[in-house]
Amino acid sequence: MPENRTPERTPGDAAAQPGFDESQPHPAEAEPSSLAEQLEAAQADRDANLQKWLLAVADFDNSRRRMHKEFEQERRYAALPLARDLLPALDNLQRALEAAQTTNDAAKLIEGVQMVARQFDDVLGKHNIVPIDAVGQSFDPNRHQALQQVPAPDKPPMTVLAEYERGFTLHDRIVRPSTVVVSAPATAE
Repeated sequence: MPENRTPERTPGDAAAQPGFDESQPHPAEAEPSSLAEQLEAAQADRDANLQKWLLAVADFDNSRRRMHKEFEQERRYAALPLARDLLPALDNLQRALEAAQTTNDAAKLIEGVQMVARQFDDVLGKHNIVPIDAVGQSFDPNRHQALQQVPAPDKPPMTVLAEYERGFTLHDRIVRPSTVVVSAPATAE
């Protein structure tokens, strides 16, 4: 039985093949060129990725610096809205003082100063700075600072009787505790 073997070809036989282009290198010879091209492509890809990475790092640094600068500006000028709102009340207080110098009407002066005090309270409330209720409340060392204890038989011990200075909170934080007089516990005689 005859064997069907494909005869071995020599490089010269390839020229007899249809579609063969002698200007193309032999497949064994094309490999080094292909590897060189692959290396060049990989290096170009690496360089492009390195450039993208450097640009991303620079963009991140710029964003971080810009955010830091904006944060510092915010912090530095955070009180600006409060200052703008307080200035009209200060102007009104100045007007009341000037009016008091030109007239001797104490009642008008008191009325003007009371209006300015209400205006200050309104401005502080607008900025969530609210007074602490003290008089008549139980003494709370977190919200009140006792300056004095006074016997008060008609009040329970440790009840705030009077307020020297109003305390204020900003949201849930104490800005300043109320300075108060507290009823003393009954002493045994």
